[in-house]
Amino acid sequence: MLHFQRWKLILAAVVVIAGFVYALPNLFPKSTMEEMPSWLPHKQVSLGLDLQGGAHLLYQLDEKDMVADWLNTIRGDVRETLRRGRIGYSDLTQDVADRSVSVKIRNAADMDKAESELRMLAIPVGGNVFGSLSGGSDLDIASGDDNRITLTVTEPGLAHRMTSAIQASIETIRRRVDAFGTTEPSIQREGRDRVLVQVPGISDVERLKTLIGETGKLEFKLVDPAADPVQAAATKQVPIGDELVYSSDTPPVPYVLKDQVLVNGENLVDAAPGFDSRTGEPVVTFRFDAAGAKRFAKVTQENVGLPFAIVLDNKVISAPVIREPILGGTGQISGNFTVQRANDLAVLLRSGALPAKLTVIEERTVGASLGADSVASGKKAALMGLALVMIFMFAAYGLFGLFANIALIINIALIFAVLSLLGATLTLPGIAGIVLTIGIAVDANVLINERIREEIRAGKSPYAAVDAGYSRALITIIDSNVTTLIAVLVLFWLGSGPVRGFAVTLTVGILASMFTAVTVTRLMVAYWLRWARPQLIPI
Repeated sequence: MLHFQRWKLILAAVVVIAGFVYALPNLFPKSTMEEMPSWLPHKQVSLGLDLQGGAHLLYQLDEKDMVADWLNTIRGDVRETLRRGRIGYSDLTQDVADRSVSVKIRNAADMDKAESELRMLAIPVGGNVFGSLSGGSDLDIASGDDNRITLTVTEPGLAHRMTSAIQASIETIRRRVDAFGTTEPSIQREGRDRVLVQVPGISDVERLKTLIGETGKLEFKLVDPAADPVQAAATKQVPIGDELVYSSDTPPVPYVLKDQVLVNGENLVDAAPGFDSRTGEPVVTFRFDAAGAKRFAKVTQENVGLPFAIVLDNKVISAPVIREPILGGTGQISGNFTVQRANDLAVLLRSGALPAKLTVIEERTVGASLGADSVASGKKAALMGLALVMIFMFAAYGLFGLFANIALIINIALIFAVLSLLGATLTLPGIAGIVLTIGIAVDANVLINERIREEIRAGKSPYAAVDAGYSRALITIIDSNVTTLIAVLVLFWLGSGPVRGFAVTLTVGILASMFTAVTVTRLMVAYWLRWARPQLIPI
């Protein structure tokens, strides 16, 4: 056990040196690291929400809003399918409460054809864990005696849709939060319909909530010039095919719009804040993709001289008159914006629309001063724990305790090096994991040293006692650490957020302690024995 091949010696030395090199950036502020040469490691362990302050927001996806939007899409698909099949129909309606869309076929002879065509709208969803078996369809199509066909959303279809909506929401939120320039935001799913957003280091929480909470659904619709918006607002009655929409102004201005969406935000490829060349006011410029540009050009060509509305989240933000055809696929949105509002609107449009409305159901804000106090307390606990452990080890085992203490310092360096390389976020439970690791790390050395004492009492020579101590303690060390790792991995698998942070730091610490105890201290002891050739071991 005390004989090292050259490659093992070199490997151990490389690991230890690399650990110190990659852990070193954590001792300096970021401003200092930016001035360092580029070839040096610059990665640092990011501090979590509880250590540097920030926002903790729990959002719930509006299932009713998502279903209503889905039914509206199904209704449009039904209309298009029946028109394409030249099948006469009437009374095409949707019911959010029953999660269904129904349509009446005029000619009973077309029922079979209509049902066959509409069944093509159903998409297989679900399946087993291997994805090999079908779990049904997202729509249930049934026909009634009155020539009515009903398309009903199924439970597997709703669950699949909800999962897709949550995933899309997470990606959209991530793009919006990234626009703030914050580091290491945590955005993850919680339960069936919730999204947890944790953004460390942010000060303007209200702006963040506004930016995340807006659906960002952009639509271009024609204004109905024949309708009187004031009268429509008073009577709440609009012509068939129109809708009453209010502006985002204070007080809001009513508009009567055609309910047909001419172009929507799905065709948007870029949006950026800017300033109007004539008035100097903040505006948002946008650009469509090829399909959107073609559709937008056609709409503006056919409606020159008529007003059209730019609608964001069912509020009119601008309603200009089409002076001339817009053929380049670009344009600008103006609406008495401030510079910040123009920036935020550009972020919303670039990030895409949320699939449904998100509502804040839990909010916590951690101040930067509280986070600094947590860091100070964590450092104090870690240093006190380290000092007490090192004093005990040296008092109990003398020189061999000193070897264990050196290995403990290397162990801590390896923990921070691995966390830095992984880009991990250190939280208060993570600091607890490091403090716990300090205690666990010397367990292996205690086992080895006590075993060496037993071998010395049995009358063995120093070299034989040390060799036997490491050999016979190795199995016990591996067993104890593996059982701890199993428990920690279960924590990581079933836990979330801070619990996972604790599990990660503890896992890294256990693996590092096994390396330092079994390899590093053994290496130091072996070279000391060869150099000193002692008659008695100071343990």
